[in-house]
Amino acid sequence: MESITVDVNWVAVIVGAVLAYALGGFWYSEKCFAKKWKAGIGTPAVLNMPMAPGMLTQAVGTFLLAWVIGVTETTGSLALAILIALSIATLIKANGFFGGKTKPAIFIETSFVLVMVIVMILVHAVL
Repeated sequence: MESITVDVNWVAVIVGAVLAYALGGFWYSEKCFAKKWKAGIGTPAVLNMPMAPGMLTQAVGTFLLAWVIGVTETTGSLALAILIALSIATLIKANGFFGGKTKPAIFIETSFVLVMVIVMILVHAVL
């Protein structure tokens, strides 16, 4: 357990999580991909659902992903971080296909995960 907490650069983890979460606000905004994503998710009911549960879950998931990137950074395992990101993106893509989402919606969701990881890695490189 010590290996995933002691040597982690917590400042970089928190900054990376905050920046990636904020990027999500832009990514899914009307200024970026919201229209294409909403058109491709396959259900208008989602558009009227409360945002708080999803936003909270996204915040927790973003923090956990930033922590994973932080742990891989302490061990010099950039390749592992990339493999983790590709695995998550692939599973999201599969979920999108099973859920009947359009290819643009799936691309928006999977590419967001990859961009989040890039942001988190860059934060670790800087801090």
